[in-house]
Parts: sequence; C-alpha cells; structure tokens
Amino acid sequence: MDSSTLPAEPPMPRWQKVLAVTVAVATIAAAAFAIGRFSAFDSTPAAQVPLDSSAEAGFARDMQSHHQQAVEMAMIIYPKTQDADLRAIAYDIATAQSAQLGQMQQWLIDWNLPAYGSAPAMRWMASSSEHSGHGDPALTPEELNAQMGMATDEQLKQLAAASGTAADCQFLELMIRHHEGAIDMVDAIEELGSNANVLDLAGKMAATQTSEISAMQSLQSRFGCSG
Repeated sequence: MDSSTLPAEPPMPRWQKVLAVTVAVATIAAAAFAIGRFSAFDSTPAAQVPLDSSAEAGFARDMQSHHQQAVEMAMIIYPKTQDADLRAIAYDIATAQSAQLGQMQQWLIDWNLPAYGSAPAMRWMASSSEHSGHGDPALTPEELNAQMGMATDEQLKQLAAASGTAADCQFLELMIRHHEGAIDMVDAIEELGSNANVLDLAGKMAATQTSEISAMQSLQSRFGCSG
C-alpha cells in the first residue's frame, strides 16, 4: 500500500488531551516547588532566627496551607476552561505558588522548626491591629478557613464537577476570595514580622495577587458572572 493512502491516525480523545495537559502542568508545578526550595536557603544569623511562636513561623505554615489550596483549584480549572486568559492565570497561580511553597517549606527547615505548630491557624495574627479576631481558639476549623478565604471541601467538589462558564465563574469567585485572604495575611506579617526574606516574599505575594484579583474581576465582567 502506498504511504500516501494510509488512513490518518484518529484524533486524540479529549480526555487524553486533558490528562496530558494536566500532567504537564503538574510536572512544571513540581519543578517550580523544587526550585523554590533551592532558592530559599536562609542565611539569617542564628540569633535572629524566628522562634516557633513567631509571626514568621505562623505565616510560613499558614500560607503553605493557603497556597496548597490555590494550586489545587488552579489545577482543577486549567484543563477544563476554554478561555485562554483564565488558563494563563491558572497556570501562573499553579507555578508561582508552587515555587513559593518550596521557599516557605525550606525556611522552616532552615529555622529548625516543625512543619506544623501547636497554635490554631492564624493565631499569630491576633496581635495585629487590623486582624485581632483571626485565629480565635473558639472558632471551628471551618470558621478559621473562612477567615483565610479558603474554599470548603464542598465548594471544591462543586468546582470539580462544574463545566463551561459555570466552572469559570465559580473558580473566579473562589480564587478572588482566596487571594483577599492571602493579602490579609500579608498585611499582618508586614506589621508583625521582621525577617527580611519573609517580608520580601510577602510583598511580592501581595503585589502579584492584587494584580490577579483585578484581572479576575475583569474576567467576571466578560463572562457575565453573577454576584
């Protein structure tokens, strides 16, 4: 049979394309995490290393949890959205925050501190002037997560099950709230913290996420998202 008459290969099914794209982005995010750890070695003098109860330690721990959920949501929407701008935002969130996760994990290692503290989430923020109610021991885990702008397990399930514009709009609503929670945490560490490396990264987080909020709000308008 002449090679010119050979039947064309069947197109790759959509689920295979989605899987391939998701695996590729996950691989890039993992590489970003590793690079973040490598770049985060802290040369802070021993006398100035943050203590276990410090705002810096609390910020590093809580922001890791916060970033992990942001990466999870970005990886949910990335393969299913049909909008190039939203896909680019999701990619940026997944890769940038994976790198920052690596940095914050490495800080705790360098400071010889455990990955998890004994205090409730965000308790380190309680002495800040603007966020004194954060981390109240009387709050439930769900209420603490809400203070951080975190999505609930049910909301994550709904996002995973949604499709089309409904999924895009749900992601935007959740991620805008999520970013706003992160910016509150940055405000607190800028008031309470003193470690130069932590303050530098926190400032970069706030600048990036403020810009992303603006971009996501523009997408909400373009998509006609309600609320």
